[in-house]
Amino acid sequence: MNQTIELIISPDGQSRIETQGFRGEHCRIASRFLEQTLGKTTAEQLKPEFHQGVSDQAHLQEGS
Repeated sequence: MNQTIELIISPDGQSRIETQGFRGEHCRIASRFLEQTLGKTTAEQLKPEFHQGVSDQAHLQEGS
């Protein structure tokens, strides 16, 4: 599957970043540069893909 990052800017200047084709934390890593450039994040909506592909090792590190 292709990985894409889409930046959507509405007429009133609000911006939204949508990622596709990423699993787990990789979407946040890939779009971080845009989030930092745009400034403060006011909301986040995670897609089901965010919760897929998380390895057992990642769960162990979070629980440590």
